[in-house]
Amino acid sequence: MPTPTRPPYAGPALFSYGFRPLFLAAGLFAVLIVPLWMAVWSGHVTLSGPFSALDWHIHEMLFGYTSAVIAGFLFTAIPNWTGRMPTRGWPLMALAGLWALGRLAMAFAPWPLLVMVVDCAFLLAIGAMVVTEIVAGRNWRNLMVVVPVLLYLAANITFHLEAMVQGSADIGRRLGFAMVTLLITLIGGRIIPSFTRNWLTKQGPGPLPVPFGRFDAACLAVTLAALLIWVAVPETAPSGAGLLLAGALQAVRLARWRGIRVWRSPLLAMLHLAFAFIPAGLAALGLASLGIWPAVTGLHLLGIGGIGGMTLSVMIRASLGHTARELVAGRALTVAFGCVALAAVVRVVVPSGAGLWVAATLWVLGFGLFIWRFGPILSQPNPARRAPGGR
Repeated sequence: MPTPTRPPYAGPALFSYGFRPLFLAAGLFAVLIVPLWMAVWSGHVTLSGPFSALDWHIHEMLFGYTSAVIAGFLFTAIPNWTGRMPTRGWPLMALAGLWALGRLAMAFAPWPLLVMVVDCAFLLAIGAMVVTEIVAGRNWRNLMVVVPVLLYLAANITFHLEAMVQGSADIGRRLGFAMVTLLITLIGGRIIPSFTRNWLTKQGPGPLPVPFGRFDAACLAVTLAALLIWVAVPETAPSGAGLLLAGALQAVRLARWRGIRVWRSPLLAMLHLAFAFIPAGLAALGLASLGIWPAVTGLHLLGIGGIGGMTLSVMIRASLGHTARELVAGRALTVAFGCVALAAVVRVVVPSGAGLWVAATLWVLGFGLFIWRFGPILSQPNPARRAPGGR
């Protein structure tokens, strides 16, 4: 489909493509939010928002940081799906501003209903813009991407409503983890084998990733069912058995993508390693449901390693590829991912005391390296196209 003509974009490069402001905002937020949480946790700072301190921390990682990454990814992928020009300029500025307003409201506004409206407006706007672009481009096949976005929005609304009614978002927390985990297994299951296949075909003969098929669909269905059971009845045998089965299936799925062959490409290896935290986290949650391990182990494997590692890996690759850079991680970005992955391990192995501070420091260092490397790249035109309108 030919790309529609549009007047050349003459605004700031930062708002020329959706991933630029949203990935930059996500990275900066990741660097700032964890030190703030540690200050809140240690009693040095008190927030005036409507949530308890723990609910605020969990919400802002699941629906604050992660929503910016998901939106940046979607606004990068949709122009490729539809052949239409990307969202840019003032609509993108407004969207980034709406996301930032939600973060401020969550931390400082004491009015629960208003905070819910402001915070959820961002995901609602994302859903509306995704539908508009896909329908305008007549790309009906990808209209299904709206479903997980709306489920993600529903999880956020549930989080707010439960906190307002009961004072703590117990079900909302689990539903948020479930929806983000499902999104990662869905999106990761598409991009990881695809990127791996493209790289391996240039390396010579050898086994290639198994393409998405019925086995993958079955894995996703089992994972969704197991997560929903866990959301509803977490500390039960059905929940434990379902999560253990889902973790095993996702581990088999990962093995079928031939990650063992990509060790020479850190950019690919980090995607495989980040996804590995998903089956590990599901299994740990399954053991927690059976009373063997504490649930926090699985949540941190999923949250820090799976969600943090996968989103960082995707932001690195997309930012390099869509700013005309070579798809090579380099030392700094490899260390950045290593810090986040190590933060997950430390948080699980040393779950209290010094372990919390070490894990927090590693997380901040990892995302700090991302910002140091990509701050100038995301805010400046591509080196290959210095004229206004650079991607």
